[in-house]
Amino acid sequence: MLIEHEGVAPRISEDVYVAPTAVVSGDVQIGKGSRVLFGAVLTSDGGPVELGDYCIVMENAVIRGRAGYATRVGNHVLIGPHAHVNGARVHDNAFLATGSSIFPGGDVGARSEVRINGVVHVNSRLVADAVVPIGWVAVGDPAQLFPPGAHEELWAVQEDMDFSQTVFGVERVDDVSTHMREITRLYADLFRRHLSDQVVG
Repeated sequence: MLIEHEGVAPRISEDVYVAPTAVVSGDVQIGKGSRVLFGAVLTSDGGPVELGDYCIVMENAVIRGRAGYATRVGNHVLIGPHAHVNGARVHDNAFLATGSSIFPGGDVGARSEVRINGVVHVNSRLVADAVVPIGWVAVGDPAQLFPPGAHEELWAVQEDMDFSQTVFGVERVDDVSTHMREITRLYADLFRRHLSDQVVG
């Protein structure tokens, strides 16, 4: 399904396949020879999405552009099922395996691999040819790698990466109820903009 969002329709090159249950919404550009499979979502929510040539977006992956964080995916990139790329850069010939997550401000270097359920955290840069092992977390600039369960070591680096401001646009506060009320109000305003969307294909 192709959707015009805020007056902008997706731009899709020749020889691109978009599955009938996939959604491509708004300021999204898809390069030649790319494939977007069933249930995948490519959406511009305040920032553009650019998908290069011969990219494969597998089932139920989500690729989102956001205000201040465009998403740019290079050429010959494979994005696995249930992967999540949100306001990030992925360079040529990278591989994002099933369930991997690339957060806003993340940068995945050329030819890098983020293996099953791997994470590249906010504002973190994975150098070219790097590998994030299964379930590990990359954080920092340049990124350091942390195994599952290394919370204290990870937090020592992550604390300065400003997750709440980067992802939600709000400062972190200790009162969880206040924090979540602010976040959900902001997101309600953001996604309200979809009320006037038009299906164009």
